Amino acid sequence: MIEVRHFRSLVAIAESGKLATAAERVHVSQSALSHQIKAIEAHYDMPLFDRTRQGLRFTPAGERLLALAREALAAISAAERDLLRLKGDTRGELRVVLECHTCFDWLMPVMDEFRRRWPEVEVDLVAGFHADPLALLNNGKADMVIGSKPPVKRGLTVAPLFRFEILAVMANEHRLRSKRRIEAQDLAGETLITYPVPEQRIDLIREVLEPAGIRLQRRTAELTVAVLQLVASRRGVAALPNWGVKNYVDHDYVLAKRIGTKGLWSELYATVPAAIADRPYVDDFVSIVRDICAAELDGIELLGTPA
Repeated sequence: MIEVRHFRSLVAIAESGKLATAAERVHVSQSALSHQIKAIEAHYDMPLFDRTRQGLRFTPAGERLLALAREALAAISAAERDLLRLKGDTRGELRVVLECHTCFDWLMPVMDEFRRRWPEVEVDLVAGFHADPLALLNNGKADMVIGSKPPVKRGLTVAPLFRFEILAVMANEHRLRSKRRIEAQDLAGETLITYPVPEQRIDLIREVLEPAGIRLQRRTAELTVAVLQLVASRRGVAALPNWGVKNYVDHDYVLAKRIGTKGLWSELYATVPAAIADRPYVDDFVSIVRDICAAELDGIELLGTPA
């Protein structure tokens, strides 16, 4: 008989696309997850996946069980939230600071879903650019920072979200347009267009340019669309997350290239004060981020599983 754990496994496989990654998400070994799938297939006497070179692909039977899994898990989550409300007062406030400003592209549907699930919790976005977002947590001016992994610090709880690739973005007519990937030395002499944040928070500078001894002239813009307009106008190059430039590349507005042989990757985490980390709506906000981004953002990889 199919169980809740099987539902969670099916959703994990659908969202990760890889058996090994899915196994990490549901806290079992890859072998144990394979046995789960074989047991379900044996129970229904139908295959759930086609094994292809690209990985596992759901069969019609697998798609039907996946749809059931999503419906059942959503119903279970809703019931658990209702039980928490019956148990006590779940009202609160969640003020979110974004260190990664391109995150605006996916944060709105996350906040909409959160409001639907937790209408009694006031969720807000702390506007503006902040040189030290974590200081807002310490000063009681924010409740969550979404950004890079902070140093280990007493009083903070960190939840993993996902990793993503940062791409070099340039005009369609740029001199580097024919290169398959961009190396640090290729960018010598360019103007780098960035958000107005400290250089040490810019992955391209910290991880690629500084180790190669290359320093670029820098120009800033506060909005992603403004950065891309400057790039398209041949005023410089930028380094942005894959999801932030996908639509612009698909519509031939700009070009995007991999940085280095293996790509330049970054990771996102949600950091909250330990004093509020056990509030159920905080944990659910993290889950919503992971679920929506896994479903809607191409080329990301979920990081572990929140504790």
